[in-house]
Amino acid sequence: MKKQILSLFILAAAMWAGAAEPRSEISTSDAHATVKQGEIAGYSENGIYIYKGIPYAKAERFMPPKAADAWQGVRSCRNYGPTCPQDKRQGWQNDEIAFAFNWDDGYPGEDCLRANVWTPAKTADGKKRPVMVWLHGGGFAAGSGQELPGYDGANLARKGDVVVVTLNHRLNVLGFLDLSDFGPGYASSGNAGLLDLVAALEWVRDNAEAFGGDPSNVTIFGQSGGGGKVSTLCATPAAKGLFHKAIVQSGSILSTMTSEQSRRIGREVVKQLGLENDVKKLSTIPYEQLLAAGSAAVATVRKQLESEGGIGGAFIFGWAPTVDGAVLPRQPFADGAPAQSRDIPMLIGSTRCEFSPTTYVPMLRNADMAMAKNFMAQRYGQEGADKIISVFGKAYPDYQPKDLIDFDISFRPSAVRQADIKSGQGGAPVYMYLFTWESPVLDGSLRSTHCMEIPFVFNNAKIHASMTGGGAEADALADRMSDAWLSFARTGNPNASSLPEWPAYTADKRATMFFDNKCSVEYGHDRELLDTAAKYSKPKSF
Repeated sequence: MKKQILSLFILAAAMWAGAAEPRSEISTSDAHATVKQGEIAGYSENGIYIYKGIPYAKAERFMPPKAADAWQGVRSCRNYGPTCPQDKRQGWQNDEIAFAFNWDDGYPGEDCLRANVWTPAKTADGKKRPVMVWLHGGGFAAGSGQELPGYDGANLARKGDVVVVTLNHRLNVLGFLDLSDFGPGYASSGNAGLLDLVAALEWVRDNAEAFGGDPSNVTIFGQSGGGGKVSTLCATPAAKGLFHKAIVQSGSILSTMTSEQSRRIGREVVKQLGLENDVKKLSTIPYEQLLAAGSAAVATVRKQLESEGGIGGAFIFGWAPTVDGAVLPRQPFADGAPAQSRDIPMLIGSTRCEFSPTTYVPMLRNADMAMAKNFMAQRYGQEGADKIISVFGKAYPDYQPKDLIDFDISFRPSAVRQADIKSGQGGAPVYMYLFTWESPVLDGSLRSTHCMEIPFVFNNAKIHASMTGGGAEADALADRMSDAWLSFARTGNPNASSLPEWPAYTADKRATMFFDNKCSVEYGHDRELLDTAAKYSKPKSF
């Protein structure tokens, strides 16, 4: 009898646990859609229809993309497609960071022009849902549309009744090797990866209705390198009309490579491989050999430019789009806001700590004021350190010594500058945010580091609990932040009932939404701090 009672107790407990945690229900029987190339089969999970690895285009090495081939019958699209080949991810060498980020690097393949779609629509039902197209981070050298758990689009699609798209495109030496010095056939090779993004947006335009989406209401959003891609697309003529709202998260590119810089890298790659008289062999050389030559070329050209005093922010990641006069005729924002995106509302921001040294260097995590001052003096010089510290408390009252170490001098200043430029253009509003919430994971060492806001934007605090902790505070903030992103995607205005009133940004007032356990709007809180730091920091374009 006791054993029977115990068995019943265990069964009841299991049933209670099942009721408390909703089970995932997957079906492969009714998720079918028809795109321009043919019919595809995906799967449905808890009311969301999911299609992965859909070819949106095809391309030969260094050549512009072309329309994807049509297929006969039904193509199974249930698994992520190939990711662009890339160098080994250095983050795997740091156990704490690898645990928190929990990357999925997929499998590489040069046939990587693939899209993934999450939609509430079972069929093309004509409901005209907003479409949100995510551009992944990793600079222009690495990453994929699946690399982080937070990229999963199901929760955002379900909550906002929107269509979410993520994608892969050519990167690094495959996407941005400028060979234009070697003949007209290579004229756009330095922007091949950028043209992939245009092709993806054309595919979205042509196929959005198949997933219940509205091709006339497309938002592009991206973080880090993805934000840089958003910034660059705002100045890419071929992308005009393919998107209607833009969100830049920690990736405000103001300027990118000049054609002189990118052509120099291209010439050096060819020299490294000894192919000056047979450049066509680049199309068949093994990728690993091509990448090694590309990396060596970037290092060589960087040293040359440093000695000439011409280094630019474009070299932070080694590869970037180039101002070639055709695909990209001008710098994204350095020369003013692009006229072609005048009517595109923008949402721009960053995290408070970004690449926080204390996250990556454990000995700094418990820094006292003496250690913080020493760190500041090494970075800014003694005079700069003293002056920055004297105004720091005005921007961040009750700060800790480690806040001085983690003070972001790259992403926030570029975001403010981009917002200043955009707001001064008129035409469409711009909104500014700062993500200040600090994760409790790993004893709080992650802080509000680079990429931290992504799970909140996608309403995926629980899915990416190794980053957020997955607790009630994280869930509540994810609800508020995804509210804002969904509202912006629907209307061009991020105001939502779960947030305080969020005014549009102007250069004089600098209204900025702080995303934290308590969200609030601050006005020019760090103006003096940023101005002071700028006097003692080397200028950066990204």
